[in-house]
Amino acid sequence: MSLQRFINQAISPWMNEEGPDSDIVLSSRIRLARNLKDIVFPTLASSEDFQNVINTLNETVSKHNDQDIGNLEIIKMDEMESIERRVLVEKHLISPNLEASEHGAVILSENEEISIMINEEDHVRIQCLVPGLQLSKALQLANKLDDWIEENVDYAYDEKRGYLTSCPTNVGTGLRASVMMHLPALVLTNQINRIIPAINQLGLVVRGIYGEGSEAQGNIFQISNQITLGKSEQDIVLDLGSVVAQVITQERAAREMLLKSSNIQLEDKVWRSYGVLANSRIIQSKEAAQCLSDLRLGIDLGYITNIPRSILNELMILTQPGFLQQFAGKRLTPDERDIRRAMLIRERLKLEKNNAGE
Repeated sequence: MSLQRFINQAISPWMNEEGPDSDIVLSSRIRLARNLKDIVFPTLASSEDFQNVINTLNETVSKHNDQDIGNLEIIKMDEMESIERRVLVEKHLISPNLEASEHGAVILSENEEISIMINEEDHVRIQCLVPGLQLSKALQLANKLDDWIEENVDYAYDEKRGYLTSCPTNVGTGLRASVMMHLPALVLTNQINRIIPAINQLGLVVRGIYGEGSEAQGNIFQISNQITLGKSEQDIVLDLGSVVAQVITQERAAREMLLKSSNIQLEDKVWRSYGVLANSRIIQSKEAAQCLSDLRLGIDLGYITNIPRSILNELMILTQPGFLQQFAGKRLTPDERDIRRAMLIRERLKLEKNNAGE
């Protein structure tokens, strides 16, 4: 399979789109946690309970006819190879918990903006992903799906506590809102060490690219809410959006400061990273992520003009272990993945040059 064809088939269509503040905000996500009434929650459920949930959701999906949402397809975890599951995690379409489940399933839309995880920590987790800073759009889509499902099933709900979930931290709205941000200038100026504690004090949490427990590789940070009880969905989204807007302002100010005080050093850093990516024969994931971050910053600042901004989103996913092995068509050792990663990046940059007519 050619690299271009693999990219076209592998990358979620929404990833190639740009939204508001796309120079800093890669994506916005809304996730709603729900459980079905009168069925044991996943933490104590039996195989029969899990199957009942899948059957119920599958039947509900078959009734769907909303043209705005498009076709939805259900995929069971036990029908997938381990590498295929890993790819879905790397695309942020399922969680590592669902990847490890033999009783789970996921419902995906054609453009992969919609991912409904079944039998993860809760019976149903509705997730909507959109490019740029568009939390309200993602919430509107998630609520539309939530209302549609609730027309066909009974949720576990308490008048005082709200939606009941396996983890107490999700009780209430069951809403997790998050924004993925590229913050290289705040890292370079060491301001990020001051900003993260300040964000945490506001009831928000800052994590790495793959959520809880993951490292912020490539200067990509995920900011999300912690509180779901006692606040409305709209207030959660507004509060998060307000903090993100402040971080965007500070990142842009840090970039301007670097341009004025260290322009030639910054340009040198960008082009050195480009040279590593364009010529390396072996590259580990951490080094690749850092160089891709520098490349993206160089594109945003106008140092590099012949490569699209979306290349960071694309290559941060394509160079993950699952994708590398899917592209190779076989399992790879860590050393083989480092060689394959370097080759894929070289070919991708060469492809972009050819497309630009250089």
